[in-house]
Amino acid sequence: MINIVWGLVFVLVAPVLGGLIAGIDRKITARMQGRVGPSIFQSFWDVAKLFEKENAVVNETQIFYAICYVIFMAFTGSLFFAGGDLLLVIFALTIAQIFLVLGAFAANSPYSYIGAERELLQIMAYEPMVILTAVGMYVVTKSFNVSDIAATTTPVILFIPGLFLGFIYVLTIKLRKSPFDISTSHHAHQEIVKGVTTEFSGPSLGWIEITHWYETVFLLGFVWLFFGFNPIVAVVAVIVVYLLEILIDNTNARVKWQLAVKSSWAIAAIMGIVNLAALYILNGGIS
Repeated sequence: MINIVWGLVFVLVAPVLGGLIAGIDRKITARMQGRVGPSIFQSFWDVAKLFEKENAVVNETQIFYAICYVIFMAFTGSLFFAGGDLLLVIFALTIAQIFLVLGAFAANSPYSYIGAERELLQIMAYEPMVILTAVGMYVVTKSFNVSDIAATTTPVILFIPGLFLGFIYVLTIKLRKSPFDISTSHHAHQEIVKGVTTEFSGPSLGWIEITHWYETVFLLGFVWLFFGFNPIVAVVAVIVVYLLEILIDNTNARVKWQLAVKSSWAIAAIMGIVNLAALYILNGGIS
């Protein structure tokens, strides 16, 4: 059942929560690197400064694509938290990423082109694992609706631990953290040229940063589904998973795109398909 209220809550609250998560991320990262780090509110100040700058873009269509990126990511998260169909959520997520790619391709820049191509490779890398995760949740709960999966008393994580580990693996790609931040990075610790977002500036770049906050909250909500049978356990799991992602980000160097794609597909094949096959055997086959 679609709960429009929760969808609206996501649209309004996610940017605030996502911005705080980004600030905490930067603070913890700084501590890991022996620095004091900025305020946890620094992400908000940075985005506010972007909206004060001139919207200088190479191609005016970049602004359109950036806005579409925001709209579809907000729609993805709102549909998810409203309890909608998980397959439709994944489809909307892919469309949102495609608009970011189109925005990068719209600029006549070799760095932007390379970033866009790598973004497409990242989509190819994580998509199989995300779809397999949705299928696994359906096998366990007999529903693709997020509301049904979240409300189940069945400990989903116990039935699909392989899919969970595989999802955590590709979550590093989706959160744009090392070693898989091959198209762009949230931090300046990799390079000055930021790949897919190189030719965005001012308000357009600000909207993209806000969209990343939307995406972070959505992805952590996805992690919640594995532990939805117990809200307290789910909160602890979400926190632990995100701290693990920060640790991975600060202890690994960037890999080549070939390894990112091959390893993600290998994990999807080993963790995902084997886990689904085990469920099939335990259930005595699917009638």
